[in-house]
Amino acid sequence: MNHDIDVKATRINCFRQSKIAGEFMLQLRVPGSIIDAKHLQAVQHIAQTWGDGSFHIGMRHTLNIPGIKYASIPEVNEYINEYIREVEVVNCDADMETCGKGYPTIGARNIMSCIGNTHCIKANVNTHELAKKLEKEIFPSHYHIKSTISGCPNDCGKAHFNDFGVIGIAKMEYDRDRCIGCGACVDACSHHATRVLSLVNGKIEKDTCCCVGCGECVIACPTSAWTRNPQKFYRIMLGGRTGKQYPRMGKMFANWVTEDVVIGIFRNWPKFSAWALDYKPVYLHGGHLIDRAGYIKFKELILEGLEINPEAQFAERIYWQEDEKRANINVKSLGNHNSAGPGSQDSHH
Repeated sequence: MNHDIDVKATRINCFRQSKIAGEFMLQLRVPGSIIDAKHLQAVQHIAQTWGDGSFHIGMRHTLNIPGIKYASIPEVNEYINEYIREVEVVNCDADMETCGKGYPTIGARNIMSCIGNTHCIKANVNTHELAKKLEKEIFPSHYHIKSTISGCPNDCGKAHFNDFGVIGIAKMEYDRDRCIGCGACVDACSHHATRVLSLVNGKIEKDTCCCVGCGECVIACPTSAWTRNPQKFYRIMLGGRTGKQYPRMGKMFANWVTEDVVIGIFRNWPKFSAWALDYKPVYLHGGHLIDRAGYIKFKELILEGLEINPEAQFAERIYWQEDEKRANINVKSLGNHNSAGPGSQDSHH
């Protein structure tokens, strides 16, 4: 049976078109990459009732169910109503209605995270709890952003390759009286981090300028001479992306910021996006949108109204290093240059 299918509408509804005509793949959001295991029963039911019997763990940690026929989408949307209500509204306090019509937008992509300090001995922060707080700030929103959270500078969550990559860091405190001068922390920092520690006359000296706040010294110390300060801090990497034209690794935007600052930055993202896109939710990756607006304007709008903690540091300038797949791909006629702000979406090149 043939259908006149509005593929864009189904995509906004979080169904991705398949290579097989009339089939789609549902993408269930998993904020912070952790959900109650009971929800896997719903995934199984959808896959075996409306899908092709399989499911795919999405590259952005969504639960993807392929093989769903276009005619079955309304029924599937009704079925996932409870999943959306519990995961988005109850767990994340997202400001959205659940009315049996599925997701209201695809906009901000699923916030990924590593397991965090609920399990990992290297992690400095609870990544899942932060992800839930950030989810309500960017979803539902039609404005696109890819984000992830890593519990420590090991960056298992690939913060360096997202529009916003959040990394949990910590200030380390040293108790000279507990130190036995074994040098274990020096070796750990040398092998795994930035070599900021040295053993001098049986005690540790630290080059504080280059400490990345990872906590390897804490893990290595046999006497707990090194401990993490309970205050949680974060680093934010900005503008990382893959892609066919000019992929790049993200650069450091913020360092030693508190959770409140991180949340405020995410809260300002839809407002920045709305301004840059002249209040028209054009599908555009966050890194490209920052490029259009310019970093200085982005910094002005993204930090607007925030109460910045005294330890916080921000990049004055960012010097991107892109991998151009075609030499000088950004060199083109003025008429083909993109712009941002009021009036920017009135013409198409």
